[in-house]
Amino acid sequence: MWPMMYQNYGNGNWMNFFLGPASYGVFSFIAIFAIVDVILKGISLWKSARNGQKYWFIGLLIINSLGILPLIYLFFFEKERLKRKRK
Repeated sequence: MWPMMYQNYGNGNWMNFFLGPASYGVFSFIAIFAIVDVILKGISLWKSARNGQKYWFIGLLIINSLGILPLIYLFFFEKERLKRKRK
């Protein structure tokens, strides 16, 4: 006899076993993280193109680093251009 929790999944409704209510938070987190990643990547690509930083633009476009590379660019390397421009 199957345990009670498995009895409902033999009728072709096996997706509920993997996509139960506990996984909704995980999917929400992944969706929010993906949206933030796209926004950061868009901002960093736009700024690197405006600053004429061709190698940063190519690197940001090709490398998918889950938001780490765009954050590094925005916080450390985008400011170098602003310092050079003020001098």
